[in-house]
Amino acid sequence: MTFAITGLGEPTHGSETLLETRNEIFRELVERDGYRAIAIESDCLMGLAVDDYVTGGAGTLDEVMERGFSHGFGRAAANRALVSWLRAYNRSRSPSERVRFAGFDGPLEMTHAASPREALHGCMTELAPCTSEELDRLIGDDRKWADPAAMMDPSQSVGRTPEAKELRLIADDMASLPMNDERTRLYARTATGLLRYHYWLADTSPDRMAWLLSIRSSMMAANLLAIAEKRKVMAFAHNSHLQREKSSIRLGDHRYEWWSAGAQLGDDYTFLAMAIGTFTDHGVQAPPPDTVEGLLYARPGDRFRVDPADLNHKVKPRESPWFGYAPLDPAHLGSIDGIVFVKAA
Repeated sequence: MTFAITGLGEPTHGSETLLETRNEIFRELVERDGYRAIAIESDCLMGLAVDDYVTGGAGTLDEVMERGFSHGFGRAAANRALVSWLRAYNRSRSPSERVRFAGFDGPLEMTHAASPREALHGCMTELAPCTSEELDRLIGDDRKWADPAAMMDPSQSVGRTPEAKELRLIADDMASLPMNDERTRLYARTATGLLRYHYWLADTSPDRMAWLLSIRSSMMAANLLAIAEKRKVMAFAHNSHLQREKSSIRLGDHRYEWWSAGAQLGDDYTFLAMAIGTFTDHGVQAPPPDTVEGLLYARPGDRFRVDPADLNHKVKPRESPWFGYAPLDPAHLGSIDGIVFVKAA
């Protein structure tokens, strides 16, 4: 069987309409094309609670929405509807036919990175080069690892202490051990990636932020490729995480570039970019007619799919009045396999 990854990117977070559109597309992929996993831009370790629930585990929907998502995504009604649908779909199916859920982001927020404790303990085996007690001694206080001050001030990070350096060696050793269990391998990948992220949090060079963005993308790509080894998966995240082109972000006076997870996924990857006409809750009004979004906005229909090859590439970039929305870059149309247009987000 051939496994594949389809990425569906959104140009902004916080739109229930975009999430509802995602749900419809994913159900179609499950029922028509045999997709058996969805992975979203959320903490990969927290997502294990959602996967347990949708495959028949104990607990309540309220509990799993609270503790199974990062970035506040558990509060979205469409995410709640997705989890409910997955559990109902799986109820009468064999384990091999169940549809799985995953977060594919690291345990990272814009303000901080998590302690490596959960990830390191999760990949402990009888061959581990240390004891659990030794791990806990080296990790110390979780609050020091997750201190938000470290994001802006490298001197507040514990990522380059002698203990952190020893933990990186231990994590590398454990990741090299033979592991047959998907979850153990996930914990090992997360431990090594998270400790690498903390290492660069403590860096004082101008390349610090570029390294952090790149490490996050590498963690995302590794998680998606691991899922795709077993089943067809649809990934859902911001366009900047799934596009094939180099991504960029401006923070203050600095512009940073990095290769997204989507740029690292190889030939069996299909990228669909979502585009919107308006998002009036955030001041995004009707697009100018000489932009990609303007061409699509003039077409009939509230939601539809378009082949980018059918569009006139001689269009101008759309300017966003709100920092949280990123319009499509016309220069990227040649590397997009399809556009899902939503007239009003």
